[in-house]
Parts: sequence; C-alpha cells; structure tokens
Amino acid sequence: MIKKTMMAAGLAAATLVLAACNTVRGAGEDLQSAANTVENEI
Repeated sequence: MIKKTMMAAGLAAATLVLAACNTVRGAGEDLQSAANTVENEI
C-alpha cells in the first residue's frame, strides 16, 4: 500500500516538474521573439 502511494506521489511530482519546464521554455521563447521584433524595428 505504501509503495503504491509513494509511486503515485513520485509520478505526480514528475508531472509537475515537466509541466514547469515547458512553461519556462515557452516564456523564454516569447521573450526572444519580442526581442527579435524590437531589434528588427530599430
């Protein structure tokens, strides 16, 4: 029983970590895109 609970908690933690990585990557891409747009206008 405890083994299953620990496995579920580990899986939930891994899912949250992977979701956070995708969010940070997306934010970085958005910032880079905005910087490129400003650079092209100048």
